[in-house]
Amino acid sequence: MPQLAFANGFFEEYERLEKPVRRGVREAMAKFQKLSQAELAADKGLRLEALQNARDRRIRTIRINDFWRGVVLAPDDGSGTYLLLKVLPHDKAIEWARKRVVTVNSVTRGLEIRNVEAIEQLTPIFQQAADRAPKLLFTDHSDAVLRDLGIDEDVLPAVRTIIDLDQLQAFSKLFPEDQYEVLWWLAQGFTPQEVWNQVVAVRRPADAPAESGTEDLATAIANTPSRIALVSGPEELEDILTKPFSAWRIFLHPSQRRIAYKPSYAGPAQVSGGPGTGKTVVALHRVKHLLSLPGDGRILLTTFTNALADSLRENLALLVDDEQALQRVDVTTVNALAMQVVAEHGPVPQLVSENDYHSRKRWQKIAKSLGLPWNEHFLMLEYRHVILAQGITSLEEYLRASRAGRGVALRAAQREQVWRAVAEFERQLAADGRCTHLQLCLRAAELLAADGPRYRHVVVDEAQDLHPAQWRVLRNAVAEQSDDLFIAGDPHQRIYDTRVSLRSLGINVSGRSARLRLNYRSTQEILTWAAGIMTGERVEALDEGIDTLADYRSRLRGSRPVLVSAGTQPEELDALVEKVRQWLEAGVEPSDIAVAARFREFGSRAADRLKDAGIPVVLLKDGPDPSAEGVRIATMHAMKGLEFRCVAVIGVTERALPLQAAVTPAEIDRVQHEIDMLAERSLLFVACTRAREELYVSWHGTPSPLLP
Repeated sequence: MPQLAFANGFFEEYERLEKPVRRGVREAMAKFQKLSQAELAADKGLRLEALQNARDRRIRTIRINDFWRGVVLAPDDGSGTYLLLKVLPHDKAIEWARKRVVTVNSVTRGLEIRNVEAIEQLTPIFQQAADRAPKLLFTDHSDAVLRDLGIDEDVLPAVRTIIDLDQLQAFSKLFPEDQYEVLWWLAQGFTPQEVWNQVVAVRRPADAPAESGTEDLATAIANTPSRIALVSGPEELEDILTKPFSAWRIFLHPSQRRIAYKPSYAGPAQVSGGPGTGKTVVALHRVKHLLSLPGDGRILLTTFTNALADSLRENLALLVDDEQALQRVDVTTVNALAMQVVAEHGPVPQLVSENDYHSRKRWQKIAKSLGLPWNEHFLMLEYRHVILAQGITSLEEYLRASRAGRGVALRAAQREQVWRAVAEFERQLAADGRCTHLQLCLRAAELLAADGPRYRHVVVDEAQDLHPAQWRVLRNAVAEQSDDLFIAGDPHQRIYDTRVSLRSLGINVSGRSARLRLNYRSTQEILTWAAGIMTGERVEALDEGIDTLADYRSRLRGSRPVLVSAGTQPEELDALVEKVRQWLEAGVEPSDIAVAARFREFGSRAADRLKDAGIPVVLLKDGPDPSAEGVRIATMHAMKGLEFRCVAVIGVTERALPLQAAVTPAEIDRVQHEIDMLAERSLLFVACTRAREELYVSWHGTPSPLLP
């Protein structure tokens, strides 16, 4: 009986298909699995047919319904494993199939797909420019070096016509993925040896012979687990085609798999990367790996917000189908863990935010009563970034403390004045039976230090937003040993001002850090535009050094973001309704559309306007079930960690971004002003990079100066 495998190109587009087509795919594939080879060839419903004039004689089409066809690669002898490559409308499927050739990479032994007809058409055009160019992109690398890295004889002529990165990008969907990846790394300045280590070796089977073999289709499929999923039976088929997390669960890029499934790290390890590079997926797979290690120690999977914790919990349950194993994993926020620890030792004070209206008013009154020369904003930030960050509990400690990163110097006498304000703030909170979240974290860290660790492993997602007080909780929750902390985050998505030195907190990731560069979520057009929001900004890495988006890219292509200016707010909302209606008419599910606004009030107005137009909406703040039908409405902050096919970011005005109340005036603290402005840019960057296929950005009146 034939086996069935799926290429990742199919999964990239499966969820975009309309529901009747997806149902047809499931029914056709389920039937496929039940037929013998002879029955498959004779079945009138599936119509497995060879193509005339196909560049690869093994290419077949298979019937999904009257208008849709699947493109299948058949084994050479007609028996064994069939690979589903694409599902397209009938004529497009025929056209796509005739142009493709499937081969085996001579070095990685993995299966490769190329648009051979487009490569042949594009090469002579580029050759004309290459003949006039003073230097080509790969001049410094000989044919022998390129062949050793897996560039084959059919691709090499095209490679020798490429002048710059833009021309290389033109081949991104035409070249085989492994070969394009090699060329991209070389173009970024990496040496052939570095490319071998980082790209080729991780894909190459450990037992591959020195010389290129003649692997059959089944062997080549087995050698390509990062792009092909082999289906073992009907249950797995149904599981793959009905769970939205399945593509991530099945496919890990070799660079991701190497990080997630490394047998052991000698201490804390870190993975960073831009939006959509799969950091969260790597973190989830790391939990799966840790569950497979000997022992029954407990694991903490933690993040910044409750919404993100809920998402992690749901996706971990999809990834790990062992209920008993899942009982060993606590999925919660750091603040919730801190509350649990403190509650075990007595009553928990009523929690207040460090920077809400009431806290600001309290600081304001204290500053006035003590006759201090600083306003409430300065005192609040000094408390957060110096005193709470360093766990300072006395004036003596504060007088000795480093204030690196604060833009206003304080003499000893001034520090004494600040300390009086801090002591009064904490006294008033205690008298009211209250404390801040970060105060609670510091108390929990003290209790954990006294009681001892309670976890064998801690895995942290969205690490860039955690405050030093929260890191102290995590550091004390797990003993210092191998595989103690696994940290995932992106400095460019730091939307809260939470600078931290992990090394100073006993978390040293030196030699155990990795960076992901390939985006799997958004199109290159969206990424290029969104990266412009951050242009010129100096972004500190999660621990030390500077992080950059310079070598961050996507292989997905699509339309450029749509920017819309309106004269008034009602006009902007009218335009939003029209855009959402267009997406719905194009077959996008309402739950795959999100509208993000800086202010909750404007989001509510957008929700009302959409409902008036007969469009269902769901407010993310209400914690809806993932299956609830409706366009998702959220603040920009609440969009963190989420993704949607289509995203509308509205109200991007000069009043909203940057928000004056969120930015320290430069005359008060120049350094903090720059940090706050970076956080505002990061917020807009995060909101825009939630879009996978289409991004719509609008404003009324004067647009935000942060827009590219």
